Amino acid sequence: MGVITQAVMVQADIDVSAMDPARKVHLADEIYAQQPNLLASILALSRMGVGMVELEVPLHILFVTFQAMKRSGHVWPVVSEDVQERCMQRLTARARFNEGLPGGLANQVVQQFCDEHPERYLLAFVYGYLGDHDLLRVRTDAEKYLLLANLNLVECLADVGYTRSP
Repeated sequence: MGVITQAVMVQADIDVSAMDPARKVHLADEIYAQQPNLLASILALSRMGVGMVELEVPLHILFVTFQAMKRSGHVWPVVSEDVQERCMQRLTARARFNEGLPGGLANQVVQQFCDEHPERYLLAFVYGYLGDHDLLRVRTDAEKYLLLANLNLVECLADVGYTRSP
């Protein structure tokens, strides 16, 4: 089981939703200092056709994720570009595998993946937030990149593990 609990996720979302723009800029600076590759992966979406309005969704997800990381009571290793690449390869391989399955079986595989995911509360938050903003249907390449970047964020955190804070 992961280290980000449901209570931590809820409080992190409340924290970020209550932040004014100046506080969000400060949080972005913290992310840049501690997890620069996670921030870069979200900011790079603007070069992949994601508009500035759409970019607010993955930024909110990143802010809530980072706030949850801080609230978890654990020290997270820096997510490297190698980790991001490895996780993206696994994520896209899983998606390609699911594409070839009949509908009912594909749904079962996805449900099992979510139920057994090490950071299932973070994963649930990401799916829920993307769904709330109608970004799960992947109608454009930009939406595909946005979805993959956010799911990869979850995969990276599950991959790097954690060490207990002093």
